[in-house]
Amino acid sequence: MLPLDHQNQLRERYRQLCPGWQPSGEVYEAAVRQRMRAGMRVLDIGCGRGGLPEKLTNQISGIFGIDAHWRSLSNYRDARVRVCAGQAECLPFPAGAFPLITAAWLLEHIHTPLSTLREIRRMLTPGGHFIFLTPNGLNPITLANRLSGSLPALQRTLVPRLYGRSPADTFPAHYRANTPRKLRQLARESGLQLLSLEAVRDPTYAAFSEILFRALIALDDLLPGGLGVHLVGVLQR
Repeated sequence: MLPLDHQNQLRERYRQLCPGWQPSGEVYEAAVRQRMRAGMRVLDIGCGRGGLPEKLTNQISGIFGIDAHWRSLSNYRDARVRVCAGQAECLPFPAGAFPLITAAWLLEHIHTPLSTLREIRRMLTPGGHFIFLTPNGLNPITLANRLSGSLPALQRTLVPRLYGRSPADTFPAHYRANTPRKLRQLARESGLQLLSLEAVRDPTYAAFSEILFRALIALDDLLPGGLGVHLVGVLQR
C-alpha cells in the first residue's frame, strides 16, 4: 500500500465520491468489534509490530499476538498485548483457548493454508470466530503485485520507492488462500463454516499518482463486485 498519510487523503476524497464506502481496514475492524465480548481472550496471528489489537486493549485485556519474525515482535508498539514468536501452522496454545482469532495480511503469506486453518480451528472455542483481512487474488492489482513478487530484483526496487517501506519488511506472498472459491474449499476441509466473505473496493490502494487514482476509480466501476481488491472474511468453528 501507499504511505499511510497520502492514502488516507485519497480515502477521504473517495468517501466524498462514494458516500458510505469504507476501506477494508474499517470493515475488518467492525467485524472484529461486533464479535468482541468483555473478558474474552483474543489472539492476533501475524501481529507484526502492531495493528488492530492496539485499538482493542482499552476494551479487553486478554489480547495475545504471535508472529514468525522476532524482529517485528521486538518492536511491538503496545506492551499490553502479550506477544510471542511462532508459526501459524503450529500455535503454542492449548486447544479451545480463544473465542476470537484475528489475522490481517497473513493468509497471502501462508505456505500451507489448510494446516493453518485446522490449527486455528483447534485454537477456537466451540462457536468461536476467525476473522481475516487479505488481498483478493482475482483483483488486477493483486495480480500485478504477484508479478512483481515473482521478480525479486524488481520488488527490491519498487518497495522502498513506492511504499516507503524497507525491503526487510516485505515477506514472500504465495496467495494460496486468496480467492472466494479457495477459501470456501479450505473452510469445508478444515471443519470451519464460512459465515461471510466481502470483497472491498479500494482505488486508493495503489494510486501512486493523480492519473492512476482516477484510472483505478474507473477500473473499480467496471469490475464486478466480487473483484474488490481486499477480502474480509468471518469463519466459525
